[in-house]
Amino acid sequence: MSIDLRVLREADFDSWYALLDRAFGGVPEPAEERALWKGLIEYERSLAAWDEKEIVGSAGAFSFRMTVPGGARVPTAGVTMVSVAATHRRRGVLRSMMRRQLDDIRALGEPLAALVASEPDIYGRFGYGSAGRALAAEIDTARVRLRMPPGADEPRLSFADPRTSLTRCEDLYSRLVGGRPGLLARAPGWEELGLLDPESERGGASPLQCVLAEREGELAGYARYSVKPEWDAAGPKGVVRLRSLEALDPAAHAALWRFLFDLDLTSTLSVHSRPLDDPLTHLVSDPRRCGLRTRDVLYLRIVDLPAALAARTYQVPLDTVLEVEDAFCPWNTGRWRLRGDSGGAVCERTEDEPRLALTARELGAAYLGEGPLTALAAAGLVRELVPGSLAPVSLAFGSQTAPWLPHGF
Repeated sequence: MSIDLRVLREADFDSWYALLDRAFGGVPEPAEERALWKGLIEYERSLAAWDEKEIVGSAGAFSFRMTVPGGARVPTAGVTMVSVAATHRRRGVLRSMMRRQLDDIRALGEPLAALVASEPDIYGRFGYGSAGRALAAEIDTARVRLRMPPGADEPRLSFADPRTSLTRCEDLYSRLVGGRPGLLARAPGWEELGLLDPESERGGASPLQCVLAEREGELAGYARYSVKPEWDAAGPKGVVRLRSLEALDPAAHAALWRFLFDLDLTSTLSVHSRPLDDPLTHLVSDPRRCGLRTRDVLYLRIVDLPAALAARTYQVPLDTVLEVEDAFCPWNTGRWRLRGDSGGAVCERTEDEPRLALTARELGAAYLGEGPLTALAAAGLVRELVPGSLAPVSLAFGSQTAPWLPHGF
């Protein structure tokens, strides 16, 4: 029997979402989380794969604008809610959805597609490269001290209701978006994701809490967190679970971290996701007692190669020719002349001899400045065709600020 791909109808949402629940372990999501996604979903960008009267596959996309090196906010499809029923493996369902989705993304004029991969091995064959990692930590706050920068005592800290302070916090986040590759310009409604706090998923922790850092009445930073009380024979050893922390300057940033370190009856600060270059790593007295680790988070796909490469800037001037192979999006295959610097770039087809050869997957991995082309070349995934060409291009593709995706979708 053939599989029929259709745009999702609102009337079929419950069946579509039930497939997702089953695919991700069979435990239904809390009602408030399900309601949030139902309100955010873009039905016209969501696909359902039908086998007669049964939905056996799902794939969706959100309309984002992602910051790229140089600060431009580039239209980006946020690929999401991808699943295939276990009864329909190895029948081309996923491939057909990825094919349809990327064709649609191209038709919409979005140069990039991004996703958070539940299983990274799945998406490489469709041209998605690992483009951004996150830093996690389990900090022993009883033994790790903070080195405070000048002015850290100036911000006034106060507790705030996460809901009533939401607008101010979101306004502050929007001021930061252009400063880091990978950050998303959030459309109305997405701010609610930061408040999602189902009681069933707290695991014994408190409801979500919020603290603000202000200077002369102006918001300079905020942190959202919860506390899980724990005790043993020696006394309290509670855990602070950081949800998010944003600040406009080093003093507010450090003041918020100190607040989290000093919470009474706690001895551990659990940090789920921070940028790799978070200043915290330079403030702590003993990184070895911080349990620092990294994980892959953001996967990026170049959909429109010339538009994507022209949308970002480059650390140093470059003029090179890339030989790109893209089996899944063949319109990107070929030779491309890329000229750019810190002021902008132009990318056009050419017949000139190439200097570097790589696939769209590697280009996606390097696009935000995370994976240097030199490292990819050392792995045998980028080929230097003209001696001396690799290092300057790799430097140009870099970013002074590490890419980071602040939340999933």
